[in-house]
Amino acid sequence: MAPTKKPRILIVYTGGTIGMIEDPVTKALKPFDFSHLLENVPKIKMLDYEIDNIQFHPPIDSSDMNVEHWKLIAHSIADNYDNYDGFVVLHGTDTMSYTASALSFMLQNLQKPVIITGSQLPIGEVRTDGEENLITALQIAADRRADGTPTVSEVAILFENYLWRGNRSTKRSADNFNAFRSNNYPELAKIGLGINFRYDALAENHNGGPLEPHYEFDTMVMPIDLFPGLNEAVFRHQLATPGIRGIVLRTYGMGNGPTEDWFLDALADAVRRGVVVVNVTQCVNGGVQSGRYISGEKISETGVISGHDITFEAAITKMMYLLGLGIEADEVRRRFEQPIAGEITI
Repeated sequence: MAPTKKPRILIVYTGGTIGMIEDPVTKALKPFDFSHLLENVPKIKMLDYEIDNIQFHPPIDSSDMNVEHWKLIAHSIADNYDNYDGFVVLHGTDTMSYTASALSFMLQNLQKPVIITGSQLPIGEVRTDGEENLITALQIAADRRADGTPTVSEVAILFENYLWRGNRSTKRSADNFNAFRSNNYPELAKIGLGINFRYDALAENHNGGPLEPHYEFDTMVMPIDLFPGLNEAVFRHQLATPGIRGIVLRTYGMGNGPTEDWFLDALADAVRRGVVVVNVTQCVNGGVQSGRYISGEKISETGVISGHDITFEAAITKMMYLLGLGIEADEVRRRFEQPIAGEITI
């Protein structure tokens, strides 16, 4: 029998708590050199994988993550796509869901695993979630189905006991090891004594076509949160922000908002100017159902489109992605209401 080829995994270290280790002299946390990864996490040797790494210099605090960094991550994957079986992106937790959502749109026709993980405690700590998250992410990136195709062929977030679809995920806790949650889509896998995949929830994309990366984003977008007492002058000022092209309107419940004429007129004016406005609920569960209540129906009549059950993180990144394609506003509206990478349920 011919020897089984070792899985080849590329780790892309962007920054974040997981890549920290305590300086033995100063006791301060500092990034460690991932070229010495096996020294810091010796258990990785037991996996018997071929592992390479790319490091951001300097490492990026996830609060500083921006579109240019997303491009660097996407290039790291696309430029090395044919040389590896899977990819593990190490990332700070605060903006991890935004990055996961952005990558899911950027890496069209993805047929290999891109597993994003991090930790709440540094990997150099005695009691750390980083070591377990990293090892599990590597195992998932290397996993294959019976026919030899990757088990996971999408961008996913691995954190503690769960693997979530990246563009369905939201950080829900600042200090819990199970820091992420997908409220409107089931887990892709549950991690306990083993890794138990939910094959009915995993993306199916094994058509053999090439990866189609897209790198351009238009950042002239903004969120507007509704709240009782919203002032007409403030609202109109927000909608009239110079150069604004897309707005994520975070509404109440199933997509509801004020029924006052000034509110609806302001939205209609913005839509007529070519601004793409998407209706996204402030609730963590459920989605927009514009026709359920009269207030939601009136918002829809202004030309505001429904975000269905999309997360805020996916909505803002999808808006930037679609506007970055250089297509007309009407086409952005049409495409927004259709799933691109499993981010919404119609």
